[in-house]
Amino acid sequence: MIEVLDPTTEALTQTIEYAPRPSALKGMRVALIQNTKFSSDKLLARIGDILKTEHGVAEWKMYHKHNSSVPAHAEIIDEVKKTADVMVAGIGD
Repeated sequence: MIEVLDPTTEALTQTIEYAPRPSALKGMRVALIQNTKFSSDKLLARIGDILKTEHGVAEWKMYHKHNSSVPAHAEIIDEVKKTADVMVAGIGD
């Protein structure tokens, strides 16, 4: 007799609550979080410049994750909470 084992489990559902979005970006401080992939810093810097010239953001600052396969580390999250009004995360390849 052969015993068949099923290694799968039921998928857990998780509700995600998104942060409210501002109605305008004028005067906002923007945090840009890049994931260390090739050109992600260039892409986000360009986005930051566009947000400043076309949408009136006050300033933008870029943060660098340790690597692309992990979430932003606690120091970045703590700093962004204190110094930014909105955040953009980006990747590059």
